[in-house]
Amino acid sequence: MKSWNDRLNTPGINGIRPAPRAMAGIVAGQPMLVPTARQVDEFIRSIPEGVEMDVRVLRTALAVEHGAEVTCPVTIGYHLRTVAEAAGEDLERGMALSDVAPFWRVLDARTPTTGRLTFGAEFVAARRRHEGLKP
Repeated sequence: MKSWNDRLNTPGINGIRPAPRAMAGIVAGQPMLVPTARQVDEFIRSIPEGVEMDVRVLRTALAVEHGAEVTCPVTIGYHLRTVAEAAGEDLERGMALSDVAPFWRVLDARTPTTGRLTFGAEFVAARRRHEGLKP
């Protein structure tokens, strides 16, 4: 089975294409970014300490950064988990917290992905409290 880091580093088919249908505030035909996991990881790394960004804002900002109007909500969900789980693997291997993507600035107790993390939601809540963010 592939590790989360393997998934993070697998080159994906990404790019901008017309949204296939209306969903999650997206209008069919809108220019939609389908990002790679690495693009999501890099964007999350750009969020400063003590700053939170909800998933909707992240999707919009990521789209704008790449010349689209919206980001695929399904793909972002998969990639948020991949980024978080890959960071968890890195931390287990002894990597410094400052060297992993700070996914806790996007994920919180209300984000469905948080409840599915293999290392548990408490880590996310603790990191958020440490940075002065609401768990």
